[in-house]
Amino acid sequence: MGTSPSADNEQSPPAGRTPAQASSAARRVARARRRKTSGRRLFAFDRELGCRYVAGADEAGRGSLAGPLVAAAVLFDLERLTLSDRRALSRLNDSKQHTAETREELYPLVLRGAARSVIVSRCVSGIDGRGLHNTNLEALRTALLGVARNGSVCLVDGFNVPEFGFEQRAVIDGDCRSAAIAAASVLAKVSRDRYMRKVAERHPEWDFETNVGYSTPEHRAAIAQHGVSPLHRLSFQSIAYNQLALEG
Repeated sequence: MGTSPSADNEQSPPAGRTPAQASSAARRVARARRRKTSGRRLFAFDRELGCRYVAGADEAGRGSLAGPLVAAAVLFDLERLTLSDRRALSRLNDSKQHTAETREELYPLVLRGAARSVIVSRCVSGIDGRGLHNTNLEALRTALLGVARNGSVCLVDGFNVPEFGFEQRAVIDGDCRSAAIAAASVLAKVSRDRYMRKVAERHPEWDFETNVGYSTPEHRAAIAQHGVSPLHRLSFQSIAYNQLALEG
């Protein structure tokens, strides 16, 4: 008479793996599955608003030491969004949740699926002159004005922008809740990163190719060694600048 496998054998990890390794692998698979379907959840949020036209806006570069602030807005026509487009955008999520390669893959898919899209950039001198917060609000508002249409609801990640004639709603953590905001975050992040990597050729001392202007230890060390470039924001309160006793 044969024997039945024990409960311990049924729960044993795959050959060559410890229980911890098997558990880690299972978590990675689960995360990958969530990434592949995150867009469905985000589009469901937008559909629950009960509006055919949903616009979302987000920015990239607000917290960087160098480079422009880039804002983007995307309008989705939820009644005309094709099944092909929805499938193509099934991985849509907050741009920070993706690798640079995945963001580049999503970029043309967002442009194809959007009814309208706008990308605006605000330079360093403008940020230093008007202030970061004011510049950010103005850029987001301008981007939304470029895509909004009658009957649309406009979503912004975290806060409202100054009144501009269309219904708007602030969505906390909107870039990981709303498809329109997440799509805008991809356009803004990819556009800004492309620019910073391009200008890195003219300013090699600060390694913008790698840090795209953000405050990494290597970037701060480069500022301490070389000072600042024309792309650095002197109005930004940073220990990297305080070390140089710079006056902005």
